[in-house]
Amino acid sequence: MKMEITTIVVGISMFATGLVMFYSIEMGQTDSLLRFVKNTGTFIGLGGIGVTLAGILLYLINRNESPVAETFDV
Repeated sequence: MKMEITTIVVGISMFATGLVMFYSIEMGQTDSLLRFVKNTGTFIGLGGIGVTLAGILLYLINRNESPVAETFDV
C-alpha cells in the first residue's frame, strides 16, 4: 500500500514542477535555453500525469477485497 501512495505523491509533484517550469517562461521567447525549459516543463508535467495515473491504478488493483462467500442454502 505504501508504494502506491508514494507513486501518487511523486506524480503529483512532477506535475506541479512541470506546471511551474511551463508557466514561468513567457510565450514567444526566442532564447533556446528558455524554450528548452518550457518544453522540459511540458514533458515533466505530462510524465507526472502518467505516474499519478499509474499509482492510482496500482492502488485500485492491489486493494484487499474480502472474498465472496457463496452459500447455496435453500
